[in-house]
Amino acid sequence: MITIKNTQRRVPIDTALVKKQAQQLLDVLGYGDFDLGIWFTTDATIKTYNRDYRDKDKATDVLSFPYHDYLKAGERIKVKCAEDKNIGDLIIAPQYVLNDLERWNMTFEQRIPVLLVHGVCHLLGYDHIEDADYKVMRKKEKELLEHLGVDVKI
Repeated sequence: MITIKNTQRRVPIDTALVKKQAQQLLDVLGYGDFDLGIWFTTDATIKTYNRDYRDKDKATDVLSFPYHDYLKAGERIKVKCAEDKNIGDLIIAPQYVLNDLERWNMTFEQRIPVLLVHGVCHLLGYDHIEDADYKVMRKKEKELLEHLGVDVKI
């Protein structure tokens, strides 16, 4: 089940569309019956989480909190009990995203699914710390965006 919480009020969010895209994403990944939490919040709140969990005292666009933090890129989640059917949680700061659009040369409506895909990839063990890992993650992101029908250059 996809759970969406929107506690910010400055930027309108089409939560029904985000939920649909998130479900499509989980379906294509083979995790259609897994849980995913998505929280749209303020820059101040995401800054607090970024500081507390990543030691970066600044706002950002998306943070990922995997339920299965041992996963490596490309590994499948092994379900041993009902609670294991959880991908994790994403926190997205819409105002930050809106303010950062020019850098990405895309619209807000294009950027949100890109962040959704990026965040879910992190939840599934992908990262971009090393160049080789970056290439693997970028390839997966492009593949998933194609499945969602999102035509953007990332």
